[in-house]
Amino acid sequence: MNIDWHTLLLNDLDWSYALEIVIRTMVMFAFILILLRLSGKKGVRQLSIFEVAIIIALGSAAGDPMFTKDVAILPSLLVFGIILLFYRVLTYIAANSERFENILEGEPMYIIEDGMFTLQEETDNTFAKDEFFAEMRNQSIEHVGQVRTALLETNGQVSFFFFEDEEVRPGLPVLPKPYSLRSNKIDKEGEYACTFCGNVETRQHGGTCKRCDKDEWVPALKSRRIS
Repeated sequence: MNIDWHTLLLNDLDWSYALEIVIRTMVMFAFILILLRLSGKKGVRQLSIFEVAIIIALGSAAGDPMFTKDVAILPSLLVFGIILLFYRVLTYIAANSERFENILEGEPMYIIEDGMFTLQEETDNTFAKDEFFAEMRNQSIEHVGQVRTALLETNGQVSFFFFEDEEVRPGLPVLPKPYSLRSNKIDKEGEYACTFCGNVETRQHGGTCKRCDKDEWVPALKSRRIS
C-alpha cells in the first residue's frame, strides 16, 4: 500500500493562505473565549448538558471559518450572537420556572442512600461504576458504607454526605485490591457486600442478594473514613 504523504498532509495547500488560516483561527478562538466569559461559567465541570450543547454549536460555527477560504468570519459571528442570545433567553426562563429548569438541566440523581447504591432502572444509570469508584477514591472514601448519601449533580459533579464515625457501617470496597476479591463463591463466613447494589449480609456460602437478586460478593470493609 503506497501512501501519498504530500497529498495526505498538504494536498493543494496554498502557502499564501496559511497566514490567513492563522489569523482566522486566532479571531474565532478569541470570540469563543469572549462568549464563554459572557455566559458566566468559569470551568468545564460547571457545564450542564444544555451548556455542553452550546459549546458544540460554538465549535461548529467557529470551525469552518478557521480554515475554509469560502466561509467568511462575519456570518459566523452572527451565529455566535444568536447562540448567546438564545442561551440568555433560556437561562432567564429557567431562573423563573423550576419546571422548565428541570426539563432543560435535568435533576440531581441519588446514587447512594444509607451506604448502598439506589436501585435504579438500567436506563437511568448514566455513569460507569469504575468512574464513580474513582470519584469516591478522590474523596478518600474506602467503601460505600462510609457514605450516607451521594448525588449526581446536573453538571456531572458528585456530592457526598458522610456518616459520622460511630455510624459508619460495613460496605462495598471501592479500592482496587479489595474489590478484586469479588466472587460468586463464599468459602468463609463473614460480612459480604453485593457488588451490584452494595447491600451487606452475613453469609457463609454463596447465593443471591436479598435486595437485588445478584450473586457476586466481596468481603465488606468496616474502616472509618480518614479525611
